Amino acid sequence: MKYKLLLVVLASFCIGILAATAKKKEKRHVVRIETSVGNIRVALSEDTPLHTGNFLRLAREGFYDGTLFHRCIKDFMIQGGDPDSRNAEPGQLLGNGGPGYTIPAEFDLPYLYHWRGALAAAREPDEVNPEMESSGSQFYIVYGKKQTEYDLDKVCSMLAEKGIGLSSQMYNDYIIRGGTPHLDGQYTVFGEVIEGMEVVKTIQAVATDENNRPLEDVVIKRMVVEQ
Repeated sequence: MKYKLLLVVLASFCIGILAATAKKKEKRHVVRIETSVGNIRVALSEDTPLHTGNFLRLAREGFYDGTLFHRCIKDFMIQGGDPDSRNAEPGQLLGNGGPGYTIPAEFDLPYLYHWRGALAAAREPDEVNPEMESSGSQFYIVYGKKQTEYDLDKVCSMLAEKGIGLSSQMYNDYIIRGGTPHLDGQYTVFGEVIEGMEVVKTIQAVATDENNRPLEDVVIKRMVVEQ
């Protein structure tokens, strides 16, 4: 009995350490994404300087103004940042445009992960991009459903094969808040939504075509760097 009690105490202690080390770090820069259905404010991480600096520069230059959220998948995410989407014809296939460069991956687990509201960089698939470098401009905002323990056990098994684990904080966030844990350690998260998740919820649920492009354009009118 004493042995079992000791195991429980040790397990609780270890979980406490994991939770403490998995606290998300502070994010200082804030960008307001003004869309045709409302505003979304995102805070960017200081711990992903390449992605944060690039996003801020493009936002200040007006690179995103007039582009679309061109790929929206219900209960998953909304994606934008393709310059080819500006004034795109109805039904035009989008998702291949960019500024002509990529960004080295900046994974920061367990601090930055794919909880609901995470801001992350899109990229080309592993087959043509084994280094997992990010698109120079395309990004997505996670919506993601709330996970069950059964869901997470399957994801944990899949991620373990890649040497990736979930901390207790990550595990709990995915159950309580929701997200897309299967993307962790494979796509760079560099910020999060701090206001406007109701707008993200609206966008992820719009009607789309067979390529997940909204039937009615969702326009990024402009981005404003607030701080």
